[in-house]
Amino acid sequence: MESSAKKVIMISGANRGIGRAIAERLLADGYMLSLGVRNLGKLPKTLKPQVETQMLCHIYDARDRESAKRWVNLTAEKFGGIDVLVNNAGILHTNGLEDDAEDLLDDMWEVNAKAPLRLTRLAFPYLKQSGSGRVIDIISMSGKRVKGDWVGYSMSKYAAMAASQTARLKGWDDGIRVTSICTGFVQSDMTAGNAPSFSQKNMSRPEDVAQIVSTLLLLSNESAIPEVTMNCVFETL
Repeated sequence: MESSAKKVIMISGANRGIGRAIAERLLADGYMLSLGVRNLGKLPKTLKPQVETQMLCHIYDARDRESAKRWVNLTAEKFGGIDVLVNNAGILHTNGLEDDAEDLLDDMWEVNAKAPLRLTRLAFPYLKQSGSGRVIDIISMSGKRVKGDWVGYSMSKYAAMAASQTARLKGWDDGIRVTSICTGFVQSDMTAGNAPSFSQKNMSRPEDVAQIVSTLLLLSNESAIPEVTMNCVFETL
């Protein structure tokens, strides 16, 4: 079982939804956190470390390549290394197959596919140095199957799954373990705005995703879990 002592974890999109729940849980678990958020002024009051040295908050815009570099570099400089990367930031546009919406497609490709790959690439040297580095990619069941007409979203999540599986293969011999967490609908402002016909009370909770992440980080390198699927409705997999 791995210890949380002095382990440094980067979490993108940490100021709301799943990212916020993960940050709150791992802060309580005693990890050192580096949170990437778009707006530092909207950081929840619940994300207050016991000591200032336990947490770093930095501007991170998934559409901005330079902000990713600055965040990773500052994290490594402050804490002396990086042990875990949680790729959580993502967006949803509901454009369908027959919609002429190249701009929305490009936006999701940038945020959902290229940005997590970019962070993984930048963090990889530090994860190798860790000896037991971890990458946890919060993806979606939409990266495993198609159930509706959100073609751009599904495409971006399938691409994210490919990047996650490639990182798992590439990092294995250096002690890096990669897990893709594929959720269905999770209670958040994003699902509330884009799935009005599906009640929030019937969706998975962000805290449950955070529990999974917390548990994954306790596992040894010899007990790697490549993928976790999480459903709020029955699905045949």
